[in-house]
Amino acid sequence: MAIIRATISHRKMEFIRPAGTSRGVLNDKDAYFIHLFDESENEGIGECSIIKGLSIDEREDYMDCLNDVVNRPDYYLAHIDLICEFPSIVFGLETAYQNLLQKKEGLYYPSDFTLGKVGIPINGLIWMGDENNMIQQGEEKMEQGFTCVKLKIGGIDFDSECRVLESVRKKLTFPKIELRVDANGSFDIDNAMEYLDFLSKYDLHSIEQPIAAGQYEYMQQLSVHSPIPIALDEELIGIFKKEEKEEMLDTIKPQFIVLKPSLHGGISGCTEWIELANQRNIQWWITSALESNIGLNAIAQWTATLSSTKYQGLGTGLLFANNFESNLLIEKGKLWFRP
Repeated sequence: MAIIRATISHRKMEFIRPAGTSRGVLNDKDAYFIHLFDESENEGIGECSIIKGLSIDEREDYMDCLNDVVNRPDYYLAHIDLICEFPSIVFGLETAYQNLLQKKEGLYYPSDFTLGKVGIPINGLIWMGDENNMIQQGEEKMEQGFTCVKLKIGGIDFDSECRVLESVRKKLTFPKIELRVDANGSFDIDNAMEYLDFLSKYDLHSIEQPIAAGQYEYMQQLSVHSPIPIALDEELIGIFKKEEKEEMLDTIKPQFIVLKPSLHGGISGCTEWIELANQRNIQWWITSALESNIGLNAIAQWTATLSSTKYQGLGTGLLFANNFESNLLIEKGKLWFRP
């Protein structure tokens, strides 16, 4: 399909309530959108989402790359590897083109999900906050019918976070509830194993990124000896070449990897991660990364085509006060698309 023209738009997404992470508190974030048009003026839209302090493509030449891509979208679609160091732009371009191919607003990857026949099981996310706030969030997730809950830890003192986990686990017992935690690399090498041993009493499914990325030797030791299965997240950021991905997976040997298209190479980059993980019997799930409803919609539709039975991390569509209208709906722990 020939692309006649392309444009860029921007929206500063405003959080309904500050989003606490181990890297600080976010009140807003920038989102850029690639718009592609064919000869009939059909439009495809894709989101380029960057997270301050986390995205590898948060750099001074970001807009130069984005403008170049919009000036030559056909060229970069054929040579996507040339912009691999800008994973959010890769994701935006790939999904804008996929939307354009469907010639229908909001449709990216048709499936039974986009027909409204099946929902995607997702985890309920408990954001960092003070102890009482996190317990309150946990109670809300239970009332909403989630059977998998994920807590972000590392933002307050460890003892308080353990009290939150204890409170949540006491209430999330029967029927069996899957409980995940995400440390965002907040543990030190010296205390990581001690913390993992202590956390294991809460019957956790997994812990994401217990120590900071780039410490392959130590992460490998944790993967072997941790009483809680290890899931890699930030560890995947900035790894673009297939051989580098293979080296990392073969060295650390994690139990899980967590894939975010805006951070880990777009749809094509994440597809390669999945292929390599499957070859090594490493399990995986897909997570959004603070995208607006436009990006979340594209990720959810792609995820639905993968036939994964894991709980996915796609429940972030209610974070923003100025979000776009969406066909997505969360109901009883599942994400649904309502045509």
